[in-house]
Amino acid sequence: MLIGLVRDSVMQCFCHSCRAPVLPAAHRRSAPKKPVGKPRTKQPKKVKFITTEIRCQEMSKGGLAYEVILAEPVGVPVPRRADSPEKTPSVEEIQEKLKAAEERRRSLEASKMAAIAQKMAKIEEASRIRSEQTNNFIVATKEALDAKMETHEEKREAYINELRSRLKDHLEGVEKTRLTLEQQTAEVYKAIEDKMTTAADKRDENLKKMIERLREHEEQVRKVRAGNQEKFQQLESAIQEKLQQAADRRLLIEAEQREKLRNHERRAELVRQNKSARTETAAPPSSG
Repeated sequence: MLIGLVRDSVMQCFCHSCRAPVLPAAHRRSAPKKPVGKPRTKQPKKVKFITTEIRCQEMSKGGLAYEVILAEPVGVPVPRRADSPEKTPSVEEIQEKLKAAEERRRSLEASKMAAIAQKMAKIEEASRIRSEQTNNFIVATKEALDAKMETHEEKREAYINELRSRLKDHLEGVEKTRLTLEQQTAEVYKAIEDKMTTAADKRDENLKKMIERLREHEEQVRKVRAGNQEKFQQLESAIQEKLQQAADRRLLIEAEQREKLRNHERRAELVRQNKSARTETAAPPSSG
């Protein structure tokens, strides 16, 4: 704000006697454009100008110092503009304006329709290109799939033939192995039969030896059993004797325990009697 005041005051006279008014910066610029609509009739506001004094002094080489002195504001009347008469449009002018607006609307609609037609043409072209690309892709994919299927069929046939040859070789090897195993099995059966015959002979001989040993063992067992029977009888008589002695000792101990118990009860009875006698002696005579 201060810069604007200084700029406007610089354009005034520097003497303080005449105070000649100068139009403000807004009026020195290009005149504003006239409004298209209704003309403005509002009066402009009064503008106050400030008379200033600027002193210039060279302070150093290549430099200047400015001193700005502000004066009292002075009201300057602004010339009043004459009111412009309102112009009423005629019917012909209105019709011409309507025709021009209609033509502009039609041209705008035509341009819009042209733009829409152009966009539709572009969309149809893009759709055609997309359909062509899709068809080309389908054809290429089908050809690639057919080629892959043919290659797969060839590989499958080759694989099946190879499996058949391997299976044939395997069956031949299995047949050879079966014949070899049958021959080996027959030999093993024969060897087992020979071993079983030899084992049967040895088994009969061993059975005879075992029966003889069992007889000797039974004789020895009878002898040992007879000796053990005698020992058992001796042990039983000794055990009976010891049991009888233990029963006698138990009866003797029970009798001794009963005797001790009777003596203890007698002593306890005597102690009670002594305590009751002492209690009666120590008790004071009754007042009755």
